[in-house]
Amino acid sequence: MSKPVIGLNADYRAAQGDTPAFSYVGAGYYDAIIKADAIPLILPPVADLDDMNQMLDIVDGMLMVGGADLDPRRDGWMLHPTIKPLDPRREVFDRALARLVCERRVPVFGIGAGMQLLNVTMGGNLLLHIPEDRPDALPHRDAIDSQHRHTLEIMPGSLLDRVYGDGELRVNSRHHMAVDELAEGFAVTAKCPDGIIEAIEYQGPEWFALGTQFHPEANTASALDMRIFEEFVIGVKENHEAVRLVA
Repeated sequence: MSKPVIGLNADYRAAQGDTPAFSYVGAGYYDAIIKADAIPLILPPVADLDDMNQMLDIVDGMLMVGGADLDPRRDGWMLHPTIKPLDPRREVFDRALARLVCERRVPVFGIGAGMQLLNVTMGGNLLLHIPEDRPDALPHRDAIDSQHRHTLEIMPGSLLDRVYGDGELRVNSRHHMAVDELAEGFAVTAKCPDGIIEAIEYQGPEWFALGTQFHPEANTASALDMRIFEEFVIGVKENHEAVRLVA
């Protein structure tokens, strides 16, 4: 096939005073997709489901990017005082788009809040504030040190195992929410030594779905992290070929 097209959701800021509303996405996300030999396509936060389905008809896979916090009230939980919710327009769009992605089994890679959204959409839930929910956990966010990192324990035979192999791995960490109850069909494929979930992968052969709590696109990522995006694009290509053969 020609280069696959990967859709990216984007962050959103409502108009404030003389500043108009605008969407934006960190360059690290689309630069990583380009380096992995795919074409990124940034999707605006439309409201119509038919429009979202048409968007998904155009792309071969979806990268669900990170950002602020998912609003737990939308999942039946109370709002913790430490939560800084996404802009409502982005969150409404992200949640609707994620449902369609999951229903249609579009190959997907969720990063940070994107992984949390993938888990919630498929029936899992979240820790709202690690220091309270898991008091014995290591620090996962440092307000002073943006380079904060911790080690990772990777499950043998997983995609992340193919990427990183043996040896100690340290990844960036800047979150206070995390996956708690895992969605059905997924497996935990990486954890922090304190037990906080750092990566999940769908286990069925019919769908490529991957999530990382850490950010392999960030400036604080290692050169090896780029391999995750390459594996994602390979999975997208394999899915495209399987769909073509069935058709």
